[in-house]
Amino acid sequence: MSDTLNTIAERAKAAQDHVSQAAAQSREQLQAEVERARGDAQAQAAKLQESARGAEAKMSQRWAEMQKNWREHTAQVSSDIEARKKELSAAHAARAADRAEADAVTSVEFALAAIEEAEYTVLDARLARMEANEKGAG
Repeated sequence: MSDTLNTIAERAKAAQDHVSQAAAQSREQLQAEVERARGDAQAQAAKLQESARGAEAKMSQRWAEMQKNWREHTAQVSSDIEARKKELSAAHAARAADRAEADAVTSVEFALAAIEEAEYTVLDARLARMEANEKGAG
């Protein structure tokens, strides 16, 4: 589990670096970064879905529902992004940018909450394993 937590920290730092560098990038470079990030997000969602399939018997219904909601959310975000790209007027573009920025802030806040929840569940899992070992069940 500690490897997973290190991966979270490394990935968060990489995301922070990419976002910081975006201000200095050309439109073409930023478009390439957007496509890369989208691919990474889709790959991670697929990995999560595959992982959950393997652990379904052990996973609580709450987490199964959370994963399903996350898949639906990411599909909707992708759809919204594509729809925004089709809006042509300056006013529409400005409103689309405002929505995109609000979505980004909410996404970051959600990620922070997920990290906090992950920390809690990892610590709780370790405690549960320790208790099981003490009772001779592990």
